[in-house]
Amino acid sequence: MTTNHIAALDHTIQTTNLWLKKLEEEHHLGTRHHAYSALRAVLHTLRDRLTPEQAVHLGAQLPILVRGIYYEGWHMGAKAGSLRHVDEFLARVAHELPPQFPRDALGVAKAVFDLLWKELDPGEIAKITASLPQPLRALWPQAAQ
Repeated sequence: MTTNHIAALDHTIQTTNLWLKKLEEEHHLGTRHHAYSALRAVLHTLRDRLTPEQAVHLGAQLPILVRGIYYEGWHMGAKAGSLRHVDEFLARVAHELPPQFPRDALGVAKAVFDLLWKELDPGEIAKITASLPQPLRALWPQAAQ
């Protein structure tokens, strides 16, 4: 019997599904589709807040499939966003979410940041959080601040 699997792709699909399952179950995001929408909205908002260099460093930490979601629609030449306050950041997350999304932007941002904090290199998370304005650091788990 021949298998036509590519290990790297199989691994990234499995890892991405595990991330989405964690968002679903640990953070009560309802369905896998809701978890995907939440992950995408927060990653895009965070990416657009970072400098291009910081965005690339964060992207390198993500599983291949999640990295594709992260980079979707990104223009590297764009300046880092000026989101400095929690309400601005959350408004952007809410704008990225589908209409009638069942969770508020604050809960969604905290859920995704908790997932990133647990799944990514602590040193990379420390660099990312240190680069954010103090008000935005409050969205991350306490240990990441």
